[in-house]
Amino acid sequence: MTKNITFIIFSLLLFSCGRQDPADQLTHLEGYWEIESATLPDGTAKEFAINTTIDYIEVSDSTGVRKKMQPKLDGSYRTSASAETFTAKVEDDSLRLYYKTPFDNWRETVLYANDDILKVKNRDGNVYTYTRFRSFKTPE
Repeated sequence: MTKNITFIIFSLLLFSCGRQDPADQLTHLEGYWEIESATLPDGTAKEFAINTTIDYIEVSDSTGVRKKMQPKLDGSYRTSASAETFTAKVEDDSLRLYYKTPFDNWRETVLYANDDILKVKNRDGNVYTYTRFRSFKTPE
């Protein structure tokens, strides 16, 4: 009995220590992101080896903009005319991004964000993993 209680307490501590602070996640959102994979709720995964567009995210306080960009070989980007605005809120110990366009409203939950990886879950339960995009242009 004592072993079971000790195991449960240890498991709870281990799980809670591994959780990322949602406010810290917000500081990592800004920048260029390339989709790496998508995982459906049934576990089916799709890898994206080549991408012709990337996402650019800009954040100021708790509001942001997400745009689709096409990287060019000279290091510049071609941008689309459309952009999705969002509001970031910390709810239930998670960072949530609320998007609003003239056509739809939706929410994404940030599961993980650091300098190199971004994982978000959409309203359908799909998990998208992004990696930080590095420009094609090499430093001189």
